[in-house]
Amino acid sequence: MSKVALSRLKPIRDNIVIVDMDFGEQVTKGGLVLLSDDGKSEGVKSRWGRVHSVGPMQVDVKAGEWILLEHGRWSRGFTVLDDDGNDIIIRRADPKGILAVADEKPNETIYGAHSTVTHATVDPGTFARPSFEY
Repeated sequence: MSKVALSRLKPIRDNIVIVDMDFGEQVTKGGLVLLSDDGKSEGVKSRWGRVHSVGPMQVDVKAGEWILLEHGRWSRGFTVLDDDGNDIIIRRADPKGILAVADEKPNETIYGAHSTVTHATVDPGTFARPSFEY
């Protein structure tokens, strides 16, 4: 089966076609290599994607913008050919899952901010005594 050219695909209604979602290994500005978290509990997070094209009824975003989608609000990717004949993975973004829009790709992703642990000192005397210790 031959691959379709991306330029021949046109979204209908309010559909959004996105590209450039990061699922694999990433390198930070400081040179740290972050292994792929796809398929792991750490991978359950919002992700950025670049809008390739939109349907005629889509008014919230336009081609070229970057959108932040809540986890799982995109379709599985499938491979098509870009204008240069190279393979590219595209996905459909759920318009209701858009959390933010940016003109440029965010420079740095913040990792682990959702899992910050704070420790507190606990006085055991503040706990209720079990009923059998009267």
